[in-house]
Parts: sequence; structure tokens; C-alpha cells
Amino acid sequence: MITVALIDDHKLLRNGLSSFIRNNPDFDVLFEADNGIDMQQQLEKHPLPNVILMDINMPLMDGYSATQWLFQNHKQVKVIALSMYDSEECIIRMLRCGARGYILKDAEPSELLRAMHEVQRHGFYYSPMVSQHLIHIINNTETDPRLVPAKLLSEREMELLHLMASEMTYKEIADKMFLSPKTVEGYREKICEKLQVKTRVGLVMYAIRNGIVKL
Repeated sequence: MITVALIDDHKLLRNGLSSFIRNNPDFDVLFEADNGIDMQQQLEKHPLPNVILMDINMPLMDGYSATQWLFQNHKQVKVIALSMYDSEECIIRMLRCGARGYILKDAEPSELLRAMHEVQRHGFYYSPMVSQHLIHIINNTETDPRLVPAKLLSEREMELLHLMASEMTYKEIADKMFLSPKTVEGYREKICEKLQVKTRVGLVMYAIRNGIVKL
């Protein structure tokens, strides 16, 4: 059985999710919390859950800070971001904080169950926001020498990949690298072509999975 905790300040939504998960025999909800501070207090009273479903926008301690705290103090707990935000910035930031998956609140209930199963079994869950081709590339990187980043990317491209895994905008990255935004875009396109990845989120997922960027 997979044990779960729900961290979300919307009580009605949280209670509905809790009831839905409890009705599945594969899962057990250990506790619910309104925010990161409440989560820390609940963890003092309950065993560590296998999986935490984490909202992002919460008072006192938001999902970013709560996920980072969990990664630093209870790394074995797997966090899945459950959010209404589908922007690249939010996804990248949650991955950088230590989230193992990211799904939207309007996803099908079956996807939520699948995400928790996948995170528990394999450590990560790649939602439809990440292309199937990217998943194939990521999962086969260790066995395909053609995909070793050090052999594929130039030093300048590696620098850009590190910066794209931060919260910096493309303009800020261009300023830091003393390049024009157009040149940075050219580098990004070359990296995407070499790694066969289409989006910034895909590049960050690749970098995290292959140890290029540390969480």
C-alpha cells in the first residue's frame, strides 16, 4: 500500500481528493495539511508518507519551500506537484526544489493514481506535458553512448543548459552570458536538436536526470 499526504489550502478540494484516494485499495491517506508549516507539524505526529501531493500557491510556506524542505530533510518522500499552473517557470522551479512529478489539478483522476504509482515504483512521473519522445530519450540515456551530454554539447552550450535550469529569464541569461537574446535562442535550438528535446522543461528534466544539474 502506498501512503499519501495532501498539502493544499483549499479544504474542499483537499477533502474531495482524500475521499477519492481512500476509496482506492492501493492507497492510504495519512494526513492533510493547509500549507508547508502545517505539513511540518503533521509530520511530527505521523509516519513519513511515501508520496505527498503538493499544491504550490499556499500561505505561510508555499509548495516550493515545502518541497525544498522535504528534499533536504526527508529525501525519501516523493513529492508530486498538483497545481493549476502549467507555465514552464513553475514546472522548472518545482523540479529544482525536488518534485518527482508535476500534474495539473484538472487532470483525469486516473492520471493522479497513475502518477502516484509511477513515482513510487520508478522515482519520477512524466505527465503528458513532457513529450513521449523526451521520455524515451531520458530513459535510454544511460545505455546509449550517443546521448552522453559531455560528448554532445560544447562548453558554452553546457553553460546555457545550467542557466536554463535556474529561474532566470532568457533575457537575464543573455545578460549573464554577455550574448544577445537572439544568440542565446540559437544556442538553445542547437541544444534541443542535439538532445532531441523540444522545450525548456524537457531540457531541465534531461539535465536533472543525467546529473548535469543538481537539485
